[in-house]
Formats: sequence, C-alpha cells, structure tokens
Amino acid sequence: MAAVLALLAAGLPATAAADTAAEKLVRRTAEDTLRTLENRRDQLDGNPSAIYDLVGNKLAPHFDFELITRSAVGRDWRNASAAQRRQLVSAFRALLISTYAKSLAKYSGEEVVYKPARAGTRDGTVVVPTEVTGSGGPPIPIDYRMHKEDGGWKVYDLVIDNVSMISNYRGQFRTIIGRSGIDGLIQELEAKAAGA
Repeated sequence: MAAVLALLAAGLPATAAADTAAEKLVRRTAEDTLRTLENRRDQLDGNPSAIYDLVGNKLAPHFDFELITRSAVGRDWRNASAAQRRQLVSAFRALLISTYAKSLAKYSGEEVVYKPARAGTRDGTVVVPTEVTGSGGPPIPIDYRMHKEDGGWKVYDLVIDNVSMISNYRGQFRTIIGRSGIDGLIQELEAKAAGA
C-alpha cells in the first residue's frame, strides 16, 4: 500500500520557486488521482484495466521511466542494445504501473502529508518529502526524488521508509542478468507485468 501511496503523494541550482513547483506537482497529481479514485470507485472496483488506465494516465506521465530503468539496470545498461533498452523501459514501466494499480485498488482513505521540497544531492534535482498515515500505524515517509526534464519535473526515484526503489530493484536485476542476461531480464519483467 505504501508503494502506491508513494506514487500518489510522485547541491541544487534551482530556486525556491522550482522547489515549490515540484511540490505542487506531487500534491496536485496525488489529490487528482485520489479524487478520481473516490468519485469512480463503483466503476473501478473489480476492474483492473480501469485502475491500470488511471495510473497510466494520471501518474505515469510524471515519471522518467527511462532514467528509472537505466538506474535500476545499472552498469549492465551499457551492454544492452538500443532495442533491448527500449524493451527494458517498456517492460519495467508496465510492471510498475501494474503493481501500483493493484495496490491503488486497496486504497482506503490513508492521509498524505506534504512537506516542503528541498534541494537534492545532485545538481538540478529536488526531493519532495511526504508522509502517509494509515489506520493506527506509524507514518511512512516517502520521498520523491525529482529532476527537471523538458521544462517539467519528473520523478526518477522513490524512497519509501528509507529504501530506494532503484536500489531495491538494482540488486534483483543484477541477479537476473547474471543468470539469464539482458533478454532474461526483459522476459522476467514482461512476465511479472502480465501477472500483476
């Protein structure tokens, strides 16, 4: 559940205005997605493809799936052909959307608290911290790591409860590539996306 809410909540030369723009984007996207989910709950319940479309239309445009995939694949990215890279991005995007769509279906009113954005650790990046509070449990911190691309802010990593999504997948991907190569990773991602 935290992973889906993480998607919802999505040294820096940037100004405070840039930080605010990234923060507003995360808030606006999360609120719009949750409002749509609540307003269309009857249509979406039991309809995985409709929830998949909701995630694909509302959330996915604000994620840099190529950078996310390249970072998760790590050093093996340079050994992949252009066609393999396209397949990796497509398969990983489909897996992430499917995973978050499935989790979004379980959303039950958890509160998202938005905190002021701060400079990221790399030039041209910001971090938008949020906290998700559910039923009785401690708040779950979720940081959106964002960078500027084509004039807009895009999420390039999520840190959920101090665990980076990219770091988590990188270890898994390295194991699969070591066993089955790049094509094996593509096949496994496609199979997992279909199963999700």
